[in-house]
Amino acid sequence: MKRIILLDSKLKPCAWTSIHSQAISFPPTTIHNHLLRSLGFVWRLKRSLLTLLERRGRLPQHTYLDYSITNLLAALIIALTFGEIGNSSHHHPNFIQQLSQDNWPSVMFAMAGGIVLSLGNLSTQYAWAFVGLSVTEVITSSITVVIGTTLNYFLDDKINKAEILFPGVACFLTAVCLGSAVHSSNTADNKAKLESLSADTNEKSNTTDAPPKSIKELESANYSLVKAKAGTADFLVQLENRRSIKVFGKSTLIGLFITFFAGVCFSLFSPAFNLATNDQWHTLNDGVQHLSVYTAFFYFSVSCFIIAIVLNIVFLYRPVLNLPKTTLKAYVNDWNGRGWALLAGFLCGFGNGLQFMGGQAAGYAAADAVQALPLVSTFWGILLFGEYRRSSKKTYALLISMLLMFMVAVGVLMASSGHRNES
Repeated sequence: MKRIILLDSKLKPCAWTSIHSQAISFPPTTIHNHLLRSLGFVWRLKRSLLTLLERRGRLPQHTYLDYSITNLLAALIIALTFGEIGNSSHHHPNFIQQLSQDNWPSVMFAMAGGIVLSLGNLSTQYAWAFVGLSVTEVITSSITVVIGTTLNYFLDDKINKAEILFPGVACFLTAVCLGSAVHSSNTADNKAKLESLSADTNEKSNTTDAPPKSIKELESANYSLVKAKAGTADFLVQLENRRSIKVFGKSTLIGLFITFFAGVCFSLFSPAFNLATNDQWHTLNDGVQHLSVYTAFFYFSVSCFIIAIVLNIVFLYRPVLNLPKTTLKAYVNDWNGRGWALLAGFLCGFGNGLQFMGGQAAGYAAADAVQALPLVSTFWGILLFGEYRRSSKKTYALLISMLLMFMVAVGVLMASSGHRNES
């Protein structure tokens, strides 16, 4: 397939970049930005589904095992469809042909990217419980952009506009600081609510000569008879009793550490994939073609799947953070929410694949914006999960500042997108 060249009214060439020589071509700006907005919705919907399952009491080990299966299946579907479009040749091999080529250096980069993504996804399942969906998404996405976008900028031969890109990176760094402040303020608010509930309960117990109750006793009490209003102390206790990951009494630093670790993992998978498809370090032998996006994504997803399966089977029998032990048989028989977990895996798999297509077309630094759209998660977190309801004015001010800074940063990042020179 020959490259398509369009000429504008001043006879200046405006090349459309091919993601793959036999595949679909994308305009470098408008379609790319619309694609990123759509992918942002897909990514955040997936994470909202996983959070919902944890809050309903499904063990994260069971959820992530289901999720990993369909995530790999999505990559296989993309490879066998998009990766097989057009006629295969030595210079432009398709997916099947590339499986037998001597391209192992690029394969290892792709698989390394899958490993860090799997570790990041696994970590966020626990971070959502400790920090909340909204703040976790902002912090992890911002760290991804601060580190990952900077690396991709240099790997992509600076095709993105530096004068626009790096002010956006600074905005993301500010959003990380604001996100940490939101979490600390909200934790203090929740602690005050529980202490108030404990005091009210003890005051009532004094009138009936019953022994006073501590916060620990309130946590184990049965508050499921009446559904509490979101944001109240009763609501927090009901949520703690129902969810699979118990967070009461845990240090604020635990949640922030898990969140920052996940952010660092997310920041590395895109540069690794970039190296796999473009071979900036010249690790391939002469005459060996670069991995196509579809072949690299297949290897990427295989390693992601292997790490997820191994770690979560270990966590079944040796759980972390005081989760209950379970077994492989219990997982197989656990159909509560399995359909949602499988759907989340599909959404993430196709979202990742399309993100990498966009990155190959217009630069991975700008394509990282797909992870920088947490507003869908914030919508679900506040409206569906009741996060930050009845919080202090300080928490609301920090939350609004964080989201505004994040929206500005995303706009700046997408405006910095460039055009990869395929020549």
